[in-house]
Amino acid sequence: MKSGKFSKNRESDGTSEFEQLLESSFAYTPPRRGEIRNAIILQIESREIIVDMGAKQDGIVPAQDIERLDSDVRNGLSVGGEVPVYVLNPRDQDDNLIVSINMGLQQYDWEKARQLLTSEDVVQVNVTGHNRGGILVRWNRLEGFIPSSHLVSVNLANERSSAWNEFAANPLGVKVIEVDQDRRRLIFSEREAQKEWRAQQKARLLSELKEGDVVKGTVTGLRDFGAFVNLGGADGLIHVSELAWHRVDHPRDVLKVGDEIDVYVLTLDRGSNRIALSRKRLLSDPWEDADKRYHEGQLVDGTVTNVVDFGAFIALDNGLEGLLHLSEMGDGSLKEPYSYVKKGDRLNLRISHLEPEKRRVGFTQRWGTDAAEGGDGAAVENGAAPADEAAPVEAEESAPAPEATSGEQSES
Repeated sequence: MKSGKFSKNRESDGTSEFEQLLESSFAYTPPRRGEIRNAIILQIESREIIVDMGAKQDGIVPAQDIERLDSDVRNGLSVGGEVPVYVLNPRDQDDNLIVSINMGLQQYDWEKARQLLTSEDVVQVNVTGHNRGGILVRWNRLEGFIPSSHLVSVNLANERSSAWNEFAANPLGVKVIEVDQDRRRLIFSEREAQKEWRAQQKARLLSELKEGDVVKGTVTGLRDFGAFVNLGGADGLIHVSELAWHRVDHPRDVLKVGDEIDVYVLTLDRGSNRIALSRKRLLSDPWEDADKRYHEGQLVDGTVTNVVDFGAFIALDNGLEGLLHLSEMGDGSLKEPYSYVKKGDRLNLRISHLEPEKRRVGFTQRWGTDAAEGGDGAAVENGAAPADEAAPVEAEESAPAPEATSGEQSES
């Protein structure tokens, strides 16, 4: 009775085991070339590593693949450890299953690269070489490429070969812009990373700066409307009206690219990431002590800042600006000023009229001439010409500074 029951149980167990073996045989898929599987290290030898892949035979990692591994990875391998392996050959001439740990690890890098393509995070790569189309780089275990159109820190056409050693020694911040594992194509962009970096730097600056701060910066670009100044990773704009107390037709008249200057923070627009700056606010207002420094009849030197039909505007060295009327040029007989003076000329003049409270000053070149002494019958008081001929003209008011757009700043 017991024997019969035992026999029945054995028979039942046998059926169950058979069914399990049958199911497992259908579930089993042999390794395929190009497939990546997780494997357990069974044995580590100097010339090969044996791994269990869950297949009918163990995989062999050949010596040449072991040599390609980074020393840190190679030293970190141990029996019982799990590693990804890439199937190089499911069955070689000796009927061995040949796999690669190095290419298996690369799969993780390809997956990470695809994640970076979506996240747009900035990573660092090392330069390994260059060609006419761009530069070759290495990121983790993958080889990549940066097209010349996406480079910022180097000009392939002009860069001397001697400069490449220093360039190649420094990692580059880049963003992934294309991933094609089947073609082993991994493309990076330094330009896109620079845009991201500048945006981050500007956000940081805007969080740290306050209106009224005085900071140091470097002039990075000059435009008709103003000068761009880098404040340590992000640019702010000095509108042309905020460059100096006198009229400035173009920023190059007072600044050049590369100048290091102190600037005053006028306004901060954190919503649009705009920084408006002023250079003028850090310069002494020349009108504050004009009545102490100057007087009517005083001989002065000035620079022509603009020429108009009725005369020329003159700026003294401290920024005080006024008009040399056409009737006060030369002997007073000129019909137009353009053939007599031009922008940038240095002239020796006398102050004919000074009104600090109205911020006005007039100049003359006719002091002491017969006309100035009233020889023509017109009395000229204090050396000034008659009001209808040489009335001092107030320097044009500076227009309010427009805010620079992000596009304008990025072109600087």
